[in-house]
Amino acid sequence: MLASLSPRERAAQLVWPQVFGDYTPEDTPAWQRVDSLIARERVGGFVMSVGSPIETAVKINAMQRVSRVPLLVGADYEAGAGFRSRGGYFLPNGINLGGATIFPPQMGLGASADSALAYEQGRITAVEGRALGVHVGFTPVLDVNNNPNNPVIGPRSFGEDPRLVATLGSAMIRGLQDNGMLATGKHFPGHGDTEQNSHLQTTMVNASRPRLDSVELFPFRRAIAAGVSAIMTFHGVIPALDTSPLPATLSPAVMNGLLKHDLGFHGVLVTDALDMNGVLARVGNSGPPASVVQGVYGAVVSPGLAEVVKRAVEAGNDVLLMPLDVATAINAVVDGVREGRFTQARVDSSVRRLLVLKHSMGLAQKRMVDPDAARRVVGSAAHLQVADHIAERSITLAKDSLRIVPLAPSSAVRPRVLSVTLARRADLGAGTTFDEELRRSCDVRSVWVDAGDPAAPAMATQALSAAADSVDYVLIGWYLAQGTIVADPNAPSALVELVRTLVQRKPRTVLTSFGNPYVYQNMPFAPAYLVAWGGFPVSQRAAARALLGVSDIAGRLPISIPPSLRLGAGEMRSARAAR
Repeated sequence: MLASLSPRERAAQLVWPQVFGDYTPEDTPAWQRVDSLIARERVGGFVMSVGSPIETAVKINAMQRVSRVPLLVGADYEAGAGFRSRGGYFLPNGINLGGATIFPPQMGLGASADSALAYEQGRITAVEGRALGVHVGFTPVLDVNNNPNNPVIGPRSFGEDPRLVATLGSAMIRGLQDNGMLATGKHFPGHGDTEQNSHLQTTMVNASRPRLDSVELFPFRRAIAAGVSAIMTFHGVIPALDTSPLPATLSPAVMNGLLKHDLGFHGVLVTDALDMNGVLARVGNSGPPASVVQGVYGAVVSPGLAEVVKRAVEAGNDVLLMPLDVATAINAVVDGVREGRFTQARVDSSVRRLLVLKHSMGLAQKRMVDPDAARRVVGSAAHLQVADHIAERSITLAKDSLRIVPLAPSSAVRPRVLSVTLARRADLGAGTTFDEELRRSCDVRSVWVDAGDPAAPAMATQALSAAADSVDYVLIGWYLAQGTIVADPNAPSALVELVRTLVQRKPRTVLTSFGNPYVYQNMPFAPAYLVAWGGFPVSQRAAARALLGVSDIAGRLPISIPPSLRLGAGEMRSARAAR
C-alpha cells in the first residue's frame, strides 16, 4: 500500500482534521468540505467531534466510502463515548436527547481509587466507540494535576498522586485495548503543573528534572509498560527537558530523545490540536514572516502553520491533529522533504506505522459499522448501570462540620430545600437531574443564577436570602469548570459573596462542586462541601442520592485543596436502610 501512494498522499496520511457528527445532507457545504478533504486532499484520518451516536456512525460510514485508503478515526473519549456522542438538549423544551454512555470525569475514578472500575470504563468506552466507527480513543489523561490553579486539566486528571494516576491509567488502557480500541495517553510529558491554558497561550512547566522523573513521567512509564498504543503531546515549554523556547510537541529532545529513545515508546505519537495558541504562538523566529492566524481559541500571531508542521515532523510526531488549514499542512510535509528538513524515509516511517494500525484493526476487510447493531450496545442499560455505580463511588464528602449530610429524614414532613444552581447560560443541563432526583423526597424550590452575567449574583442575593429563611436546607450547585476557554479557574468574587451570604443566612448549607473541585479554596467558610467532579446527569443523580442518604458516600479526595483539605480527605456516610 505504501508504494502505491504519491509523496503528497503519504504526507496526507499524517494529517487528521476535525469533523462534527452532525446531520449533513450531501449537497451542503459542510459535507462537500468533508468530501473534499477525503477525495482531493486524501487525509489519513479524522478527529470525530460532537454529534448524536447514530448520525456519527452514519457519517463515518459515508466518509469511509469516499476514501481509497481506510480512515482511522479518533475521538476525545475522556469520560466515555458519551463525552462526544450524545444528542444534547432540544429547545425550548429542554428535552435530553440521550446518547452514548458518559461517566464522571477521571478524577471521580481517582476518588474511588478502584482500578477494576477504571478497566470497566475503558471496556465500555471501547465497545461503544467501535460500534460507532471510532478506532482511537484520545484517553486516558495521564497528567498529574498537582497544581490547584491549573485552568484546563483539573478533574480530567485522576489526581495528584502519580502512582494512583499510573494505576488507574494503566487499567483504563487495558480496558480500552482489550476490547478493540487504541488508547492514547496524554499529554506527554505532563500538563498538570501549569497555571496557563495551552489552548489560549504559551504554557510553562518549571519543575526540575528529578521532580519530572518522579512525578510527571511516572504514569507515562507505566502506560508504556502496559502497551499503550498512542501518546498525545503537550504544547508547553519545559526548560528542564529542553532549554530552547520550543513547546514539547515541537521538541526533538523531548519527543525523539526522551519519549522514544529513553522511555522506549514505539507507538503512534499524536500532536495535540494544532489550532491551539500554545503551539501556534511560540515556534521560534526561523520561519516565514509572522502572520495572524485565526484558530478556534482566537487570533494569534504565528510565524506560520507550515513551520509548526515541519517542526512537529522533525520532532517525531506521526499524526498532525486538527491543523487550521489542511492543504497547507500536507504541503508543509512535502516541502519539508524537498527542503532537506527531514527525509522521505522519515515521513514513510510514520505512514507505515499508521497503515499497519489500519491493517491490524481489520479495516481493509471491514471499515463500515452497522448503525442498527450500535443501538444494541451504545448507551445500553447495562452500561448506564456501570456509569451510575462509578458516579456513586466517586461522590466525596470533603467537609461536613455541622453533620448536615445526609439531609434529616422526616416521616411526616418532607424537607424543604432551596436548590441554587450556579452555571453559565450555555450549560442547559445544569441542575436539572439533581433537582429532579431531590424532588423524590423533598419539596424543592429551584433557582438558577447565570454565572456568566456579572450583575446576576448581586441581583439574586436579596431574593435568595429571603428564600433561605423559609427552607430547611440550602443546596448550592457549582457548575463552573476548568476547560479549553478558561484562563483563570478561581471563583468570581460576586459568586463567592453570594455563597457567603447564603451560608450566613442558613448555616445548613451544602456547597456541591459539579465543576472545579478546587473552588473550595475560594470558599472555605462553607460548612459542608460535597464533590461530584462533573455536571453530567450521572453525577447530578449520584450527588442527590448521596445527600438524601439513598447511597453510601465513600469517596476520598485524590487531590489536596487549599487551605485545609488534604489528599485522602473524605467523611464516610452509610446509606439509610430502606423503610
